[in-house]
This record gives sequence, structure tokens and C-alpha cells, in this order.
Amino acid sequence: MKMNKRAILLTTITTVCIVLFFTLIHMAVQKNDKSIVRVAYIYEGDGSTPYTENFMKAQLAVEQEFGNRVETVAFYNVKDVNIDTIYDKLFASDCDLVFATSYGFENTIKQWAKEHPDIQFCQATGDNANVDEQLDNYHNFMGTIYQGRYVAGVVAGAKMKEMIKQGKLSEDDVKIGYVAAFPYAEVISGYTAFYMGVYSQVPSVTMQVIYVNSWSDYAKEKMAAKRMIENGCTIISQHSDTIGSAVACQELKDKYPVVHVGYNGSMIDVAPTTSLISSKINWASYEMNAVEAMLKNKDIESCVVGKSDGNDAWGGFEDGWVELLGVNEFIVADGTNELIEETVERLKKGEIEVFSGPFTGKDPFNPSDTIDLSKTPFLENSARSAPQFHYVLDDVIEVLE
Repeated sequence: MKMNKRAILLTTITTVCIVLFFTLIHMAVQKNDKSIVRVAYIYEGDGSTPYTENFMKAQLAVEQEFGNRVETVAFYNVKDVNIDTIYDKLFASDCDLVFATSYGFENTIKQWAKEHPDIQFCQATGDNANVDEQLDNYHNFMGTIYQGRYVAGVVAGAKMKEMIKQGKLSEDDVKIGYVAAFPYAEVISGYTAFYMGVYSQVPSVTMQVIYVNSWSDYAKEKMAAKRMIENGCTIISQHSDTIGSAVACQELKDKYPVVHVGYNGSMIDVAPTTSLISSKINWASYEMNAVEAMLKNKDIESCVVGKSDGNDAWGGFEDGWVELLGVNEFIVADGTNELIEETVERLKKGEIEVFSGPFTGKDPFNPSDTIDLSKTPFLENSARSAPQFHYVLDDVIEVLE
């Protein structure tokens, strides 16, 4: 009888210990893993512009990847000057993580991060995460898009070389045009990388650039493209958010020998016989890493597939952050797909120094700040996500007023 009581007592103690053990494990898991992450997106535009549509695709990828473990809310058409108007609605959403998608938001977003330390804020294309006061909950991220623009330039250069062989262009007078948003380093880096890609195929090429002083102005972008086409530019590319330049190329194709290179999304649907190719940043790569980090209660940068420094993260072709799309098989030069594959592989291996060659350049706001690329290549995105190349190349790139 005593043995039975002792066995019962031992069994009871063992059961209690097992229950306590698994309870503690469950509590530890709950402590280290969140069940749901509430994510807010702040968009400068909406789905009508390729730039915002590209971010919206990343949001959709996050929703599909994490299912009921993520809840999302989005704010559209938020301009830099009126971002404060969404303040109450944003923080009433009880969000855990905020993705801000316009460079112009960054100062406000960093201030909000300071006011709300329990929320993680991720600023796309920003450059202030590691500057001045570094906050644990404020981050920058961006893909090394200069790689994509360079490859798109190689494709455009191959097309230009084909047009020269066909007698449609003179090699002694070949020009390309670029519809640019603002004279920021990000934009200058982009059009210089594109120029270098074309130059690798046609060394006699020169470039014209027009700033529209807006990220998203269809009419101005279309007008700028039209002006450069009429100036004799046979390839038009862009760092602007609408399809205006692509439409201009399509409308003028019968009068001028012109093709277009897009950004953020394929533009073949609006320029079926002039759009060669587009490049874009795949924002989903970082956003999914950030959500995963939140779910696991880890630092965001510790989960990033790519490179990082402090609270800044970036990646290129090799990390899936940069992509090419919309290769128009009907109009690209013969051998383009093989050329793309070869160029991308060389970029991944570090065999191409994009910002190098027999060029000098100046900072447009400080002419005493110069660079000589024939002596030392400029290593873009070597230490941060935001582009830093800010020199307008002498003689070969002309900024039109």
C-alpha cells in the first residue's frame, strides 16, 4: 500500500515537472516569437506609377509569404510636404513595423522613430540611419540599382551598335537622353551607370540629361523625353516615376529612330515597339527579411540576405535585390540575352568596375569637388545602401536647362 502511494506521488511529481517544463518552453517561444506582425506602408504614389507599383508588389509578396502571421495597412499618395497628415491614422493602426518608401520622408520618419521606440521604421532609399543620432528602431535599405542600370545600358548600347551597322545612325554623332528627377547623388549615379553601359558598346556616345524636379510628373517627363528625341537622342531612359518618357518614344517612333529603357516595371505595354528593357529593385527581398526578424524578435540586419553596416542594408544581383525585366525580344539586338547573362555574371564576380574609364567629372554644386576615373575607379555602394556618386562627367554628359 505504501509502495502504491509512493508510486502515485512520484508519478504526480513527474507529471507536474513535465507540465512545468513544457510550459516554460512555450513561454520562452512566445517571448522570442511574435504571433502576428502589423505592418504599415507609406507610399508616395499609387499603383498608377511604376515606382509605387513596384513597392506594392513587395507588399503582396510579404502577405503571401507570411499569411495570417502578418496584418498590413497602406497609405497612398502621401507627399513629402504633407506626411504629417497621416500621423494619427498611422499610429492608431497599432503597427509594429513601418516601411516608408520615399527619400523625402526620411527626416520625418526618423523623428517619428525617436518618438515611438517600440515600433521599427524602415526607410527605403534613405541615407541617415547611421548619421548623427543612431536609433535602434530606425533603418535604411536600398538595392544597388546602378548594377541594373549598367546592364540596361549595355542592352541599349548593343541596340545602338546594331542601328549603326544598319545605317540608321552615324557612329560619329550618337546621343542618348535621360529624364531625371532631381540632381541628387542617387539620380546622378543612376544616369552615369546607364551611360557607362552604353559606352561599353559604343565609345563615341554622349548623353543629354533633363531634370524635371519631381519624382512623378507625367507631363514634364513626357515633354523632357520629347525634347531630347527632337535633339537627336536615339535612346531615352529615366529615373522618374511615370511612363511619360516611354509614351513619348512610342508616339515619335515613326518620325525618329528612338528606343526606350524603363525603370521599376516593364513598359512594353505602353511602348510595345520601342521599350527595350527595364530594371528595378526587388524590395521584397529586404521586406520579407525585416518581417521575419520581427516575428523572431531579432535585429532586422541580422536577418538580411545581403550586406549591412549598422542600421543600413543593401544588396545587388548576387543577393536578389536587383532585377531586369521586360526584355523585348522583338526589338533587342541579336545576342542580347547572352550579353545580359554574361554582364550580370561579371558584375556578381566583381569583374566590372562600372564607374571607371577615361573620364573626369565635377560636383554640380561644388565645382572644386572633382574626380578622375582614369586613375581610381569609384566603388559605388561599397559602404552604404544609398548611392554616393555625384559627379557629372565632363564633355560626354550635358545637363540641359
